[in-house]
Order: sequence, then C-alpha cells, then structure tokens
Amino acid sequence: MATTAPARRAPYRPLLAVAVLVGTVLAALLTAAGPASAHAALTGSSPADGAVVATAPEEVSLSFSEPVAMGDDSIRVLEPGGERADAAKVRDTSAAGKVSYAVDLRTDLPNGTYTVAWQAVSADSHPISGAYTFSIGAPSATSVSLPDGEPGDGLVGTLYDVARYVAYAGFVLLVGAAAFVLLCWPRGASVRPVQRLVAYGWVALTVATLAMLMLRSPYTGSGRLADAFDLDGLQDVLETKTGTALVSRLLLLGVAALFVAVLFGAYAQRRHDDPADDDPADDGDGDDGDGGDERRNDLTFGLAVGGTVVAAGIAATWALSEHASTGIQTGLAMPVDVLHLLAVAGWLGGLAALLTALHRAPSLDASAVRKFSRVAFGCVVVLAVTGLYQSWRQVGSWSALTGTDYGRLLIAKIVLVAALVAIARASRRWTAQLAEAPEELEEAAEAEGTEAVGDPVRAAQLARQRAAMATVRRKKARDADPVKARLRRSVLVEAGVAAVVLAVTTVLTATEPGRTQEEAGRSPAASSAGQLGPGSAPSGSSGPAEVKVPFDTGAANGKGTVRLTLGPARPGGNELHLWVSGADGKPLDAPEVRMSLTLQDKQIGPLPVTLAKVAAGHWSAGSVQIPMPGEWQVKVTVRTSDIDQTTVEEHVRIG
Repeated sequence: MATTAPARRAPYRPLLAVAVLVGTVLAALLTAAGPASAHAALTGSSPADGAVVATAPEEVSLSFSEPVAMGDDSIRVLEPGGERADAAKVRDTSAAGKVSYAVDLRTDLPNGTYTVAWQAVSADSHPISGAYTFSIGAPSATSVSLPDGEPGDGLVGTLYDVARYVAYAGFVLLVGAAAFVLLCWPRGASVRPVQRLVAYGWVALTVATLAMLMLRSPYTGSGRLADAFDLDGLQDVLETKTGTALVSRLLLLGVAALFVAVLFGAYAQRRHDDPADDDPADDGDGDDGDGGDERRNDLTFGLAVGGTVVAAGIAATWALSEHASTGIQTGLAMPVDVLHLLAVAGWLGGLAALLTALHRAPSLDASAVRKFSRVAFGCVVVLAVTGLYQSWRQVGSWSALTGTDYGRLLIAKIVLVAALVAIARASRRWTAQLAEAPEELEEAAEAEGTEAVGDPVRAAQLARQRAAMATVRRKKARDADPVKARLRRSVLVEAGVAAVVLAVTTVLTATEPGRTQEEAGRSPAASSAGQLGPGSAPSGSSGPAEVKVPFDTGAANGKGTVRLTLGPARPGGNELHLWVSGADGKPLDAPEVRMSLTLQDKQIGPLPVTLAKVAAGHWSAGSVQIPMPGEWQVKVTVRTSDIDQTTVEEHVRIG
C-alpha cells in the first residue's frame, strides 16, 4: 500500500506551539504567585531566642506557621548543667487560627542559660526540629550541646528513603503494567513475564509500605533502628495522618491482590478461550458476534472500573499525607496530585510493560503498541496540566525556581520529561511501521495437539515439543523484524530515562518546596530559633568581624580558603556570611559546609549555625544568636567529596 510522507518539519510545529503555550502559562502562574507557606516553620517563641528574663517563666511556648504533630517529649528545656527543666508534657495551646504548643517548667529554677530543643512532624509528613537558648537572671556557662544533624538522618533515614523509592516504583509497575494489559494488550494477561512484572510491583509496594510503617517512629523521633520494633511507638504512628495513610494503603493493596488474581485468572482464561481475542485486528469493542461477548465485556468493564478506583485510592494515600495535603488550595491540590500520580504510573509503568513484552514475550501485536502510544500521549497531557499547577503551587516565583533545591530539581525533571517525550516520538515512528505477526505463527500452538492420537503420554510429549518449536519460531520471527528491533532499542532508552524521572520525582516529594524555603528565609523567628533546615536569606550588610582561614582536605582540588564576616559582632542577633574558595581563588561549590560557635572559657556550646546556600561558594545565616561577649571559637567543616573533609578553627571577638 502506497503512503505519502508528511513534510519533515510539520510534526514539530504542534510541539513548538505546545511548548510556547506551556511556557506562557508557567510564566503567568509564577509571576502572579503571592506569598504563602507550604511547610511548617517556627514563627515565634516565649521566652524569645536570646532573651534574658528576670524571673523563671511558668512555661515555654512555641508557635508555628502551620499545624504540626508533637508528642509528650517533643519540647525539652535543659538547665545549664543538662538536667531537664520541663514537666515532659507538651500541651496544644492553639487558638484563633494560631498554632502553638507549650510545656510547663519546674518551679524554683536557678538562674543561668537554658536550652530549648524541639522536634515535630510537619503536616506534609516530614520531621523538623530546632533549638535555641534563653537566660534567667543573667547568661551563664552551659554544658548542653545542641544537635548538629537534621531529623531523619542516619541509617534509619537512609532505610526510610530507600523504602520511599521502592514504594513509588512498585506503584508505577503495579498500576501501569495492569493498565497496559487492560487497555492495550488483553492477550498479555496470559503472558508470564507481564504477570511477573505486575506481581513484582505489588510485592515491592507492599513490602516498602510495611517498612515505612515500622520505621516511621524512629524516623521522626529517636533515630534508633531498634525502635522500629517498639509497639508503643507503632501505636503512636497509627494515630498520625501518615500512619493512617500507610495502613489504608495496605488495606487497598489487599483489594489490589484480588484484582490481580482476577486479571490473570478468569480474565486471562476468557481471552484465551475466545478465538476472537487472538485476532490482532480486534479493537476490543466486544462486537465479535460471539455469545460470550457480553460476559467478557462485563468482566473487562468491572476490572477497569475497580482497578481505577483501587489505583486512585492508593495514589490518594500519598496525596493525603505529603505536600498536597498542606499549604494553599489543598482541596484542589490533592485530587490534582492523584491525577498526576496515575498519569505517571500509566505512562512509565506501561512503558515498563511494553519493554518487557518486546524483549520477553514471543509476540506482540502492533495494535497493542499503537494503543499504548495513544494512552501515553493522554498521560503526557495530564502530566503537563497537573505539573503546571503543582509547579506554581510548590514554587511560586522565578527566584524560588532557580534559587532553591526544589526549583532546581523541578527544572531537571522538566528537562528529563522533555527528553523522554523526544525519545517517545522516535518510538512512534517505528510503531507506525510495525506489521502484524504472521497468522501461521500465532496459530501454530493451536494446531500442535490435533495430530497426536493414540498414546496420551506420547500426545502430551508431542504437544510440548511442538509448543517449544512454535515459541522458537515466533521469537525468530520477532528478532528478524528490523523495525521491532529498532523499537526495542528505542523503548529501552526511553525506559532508562523514565527510571531517572521517577527517581527525581521521589526526591522532589522529600524536598522542602521552593515556596517554603523562601518563606522560611523571610521568617526571622525561624532563623533566630535555630530551626534545622533552610536558613535565612542575607539582608545584604556585613559586620565588622572577619575571619579568613585556609583549609586542606588532603584530596585533589581539596585546598582553599574559608572567609566569613559576622556583624555587628555583639551579643544578640548577628548576620553571618561565609565564602569558600578554591586554591585558584574562584568560588568552590562544596557539597557540605557546617559551622559552630563555642565560648570555651564559659563552657558554652558548641552552638551550631544553620547555613543557607546563597550561591556557589556562598552561604549565610540571617540571625546568629550569640548570648554573651567573649572570645568565641569558630569551627568550620568543609567537605569537598564523599569522603574528603576537614575542620578548621579560628577565634573572633564578640562585644
């Protein structure tokens, strides 16, 4: 049949128009975004950070920008010697829309400097913490060391993050591969490699969800792996929003197991028994003139509706417990997030199923590939629309898009998705040239047992031999098709990029939104109270105290200089800027920089300083609280690679 090739540049014009439209809408959304918070931040405290009160207060109170979850031991007040000064019973004192928690203090507390350390779980399920000091009567020496790390670090944090990656991957495989079978390739329900792919997805999601449920208590609390088996901690987790979401996911996975059993049982048997289903030209509308069409269509419809409900329910367990459940427009953000997750699963999971079928199945109908191409296009459209809304909601401004970790990850995801669409376009070109499998190869298995008569054992043996020969012939025919070979390579590359996209998406869900990072940087209470996480943005003025220290990590390109300014270099709030440069004098973008302050003669500290990255080689902290004058020791740790780091120290005069 003769075909007319379209103009070479014509196919790209719609893509260009879509790109321009997406860019225009994104620009309008980001420009119009107003200030809002999408992550809990400390907004105030009583007594305030660095305050000196004449008499001991009855309680310590903390205020937050959004609801948080706190336990009885979430706020600790420590005396100068390290003993507990609080009653270890946190009270929710929220009122009139203001979120606040308080803990009562013991009576007859001695004068001196007290340390307040707090830890909570934000409404988007991520742990946050911080610490600050205040004094009764007059500042004093203190032996309390404030925590250097962030909650969720260590082995427990690593295991929890791994479980999150596995959970997302399992969801994509379970939902996407099952949708590929129902929508694109019904015959695939009886193909073992495809069955295993769906089963692996279910197992991965189930195991990962159980692991997250067990690790949740130490992840948001002690950080000790042994506490994963603490039943009291598990009971506390079950009473939280995240715990409820994880348990709901497990219950839905039980229903999903029934769906998979029917899909690969009764549904696969009906497709196998009905001769019309083996016709590659069958469009799936059920109008084949067979008396069993109605029953088959009812089963297909039931599986499609039931599968969609279960998949949406599982996706909702993420939407109800993470970023979509807090911030602005949550009523719209959560269903949009569900649609986004379903589109990701339909596209990437279907791609994994297609790759499996191309490499492992004896044959694959060209009509199935073309159907998936249409399904994937629909998923991309949904991803574009929901992604635009999520980008505006979580980023909010151009500065947050380019100046925060979340924004940079989002840019990387957009670039990867664009590359994925370009590769998929190449796959569509090979898809258009596919020919259907020869009918004689498809019918070989049906004829393999008709000639065997007499000895039933011999007939069964011949049937097995002929089935094996038919499989070999089908594989040879598949491998001999150059178009399918090119399609397999293209889909393989597409699947590789898709895996990276899924990894970046998982990292995004654990990264504080750009809108939040900027809002936290504008909050003086968050920085002055030592909140662990993104710090404050610099205000632009440098203090009179300056320190310059060389460092050498001992590795190649590990030499350089640390320079910091601290102003006004007096007790109270100070603004700090820190620059790291290499041996060539150019800014060194070190993977990690940590800093602490210690007043050795008074035994105060080390007090960690939360640094916010401003640019390559430049960090700042908007309000470093220094409780008293003296000769303070400054320690700076610079890490230049995964294993190479060094700590340098110098002294600076305060007051």
